[in-house]
Amino acid sequence: MSSIHVIIVTYNAMKWAEKCFTSLRHSSVPVECIVIDNGSTDGTQEYIRQKFPEVDFIQSTENLGFGKANNLGIEKAYRKGAEFFYLMNQDAWIYQDSFQQLLDVYNNDPDKDQIGILSPMHLDGSEKKFDIFFERYLARNTAVNRIFSDSFNHQLKVSYEVDFVNAAHWFLPKKTIEEVGGFNPYFFHYSEDYEYVQRIEFFKKRIQVCTGSHVVHDGKQDFNKTNHLNAKRVQREQRYLNPNFEFNRQIFKKDFIPDIIKQTMMGRFSNALQIFKEYQYQKSRFAEIINSRAILKNKGAAFINLNV
Repeated sequence: MSSIHVIIVTYNAMKWAEKCFTSLRHSSVPVECIVIDNGSTDGTQEYIRQKFPEVDFIQSTENLGFGKANNLGIEKAYRKGAEFFYLMNQDAWIYQDSFQQLLDVYNNDPDKDQIGILSPMHLDGSEKKFDIFFERYLARNTAVNRIFSDSFNHQLKVSYEVDFVNAAHWFLPKKTIEEVGGFNPYFFHYSEDYEYVQRIEFFKKRIQVCTGSHVVHDGKQDFNKTNHLNAKRVQREQRYLNPNFEFNRQIFKKDFIPDIIKQTMMGRFSNALQIFKEYQYQKSRFAEIINSRAILKNKGAAFINLNV
C-alpha cells in the first residue's frame, strides 16, 4: 500500500473543516494527514483535535505563511516515511477514489522519475463546474494538448501535460521532494506555487492533470480576487527567481532605470517616484534573490531539511 501523507495548512478553516477532513476519512486509499495551523482564531484547532483525532496536528506560534507552513508538513511526512505528499488547501475536499485514480496514473507511467506534479481535476464549490482558475490553466495549454476537443469527442486520455496548476491539490512523488525540495521562503503567501513550478521545469520534470481524478476547491470564483497584490512586483520577483533564465545586477537595473528616466523627462514625477521606490525595494532584496537562486538551482531538497 502506498504511503500518502496529506498536508493541509489551516487559518480560520471552520467553514470547510467538516467536509475537508471527513472526505479524507472516506478515501478508498488510506492516508495520513498533517495539519499546520497558522494561528486560527475561529476554533479551528479545537475542532480538528476533537472531531478528527487521527490528524497529526502542528500548532504554529506565528503565521508562517503558506510556503513555510507546508515545508514543516513536508519535513514531518518525509520523516514518517511518506512515498507521496499531497498538498491540499483548507477550502478543499476529495472524493472516495481521487487518490486511487492518481496512483493509477503514476503506476502506469513508463517514466515515473520525470513526474514532478500530478494534479486531479479541480471542481469549484458547486461540484458541477471546473474551478475557473483551473479551467484557465487548461485553456492556455491548448497549443500542446487538446483536452477540450478530446472531451468534446469523448476521447479523453488518462492524463495531459500542462505548464502550471495551482497548489490547491498537488500530488508529489517522493523523488520530487528529494530533487526539487520545498517552497521558497522568499514568498509569504501567493506565488509560491509559480516559483515551485519554475523549478519543476528547470529540472525537466512534468506536470500532469489526471482526468479520472476529481476533487473540489471551494475558492472564490473571481479572477480579480488577487487585485490587492502588487502584480508587477510579484511578476518581477518570479522572473528574478526563475532558474531557467539569467539574472544579474544589470538585468535588475534595466527593469527600472530607463523607465525612471523616461517618466521624469515626461514630467510624470509621481510615476517616476513610485518606480524609484520599487527599485529601492527590489535593490534591498538583491542579495536575498541571489542567495535563493544559488539554493534552488542545485538538485536536492531546497529550503527543507530531510534529515531523518
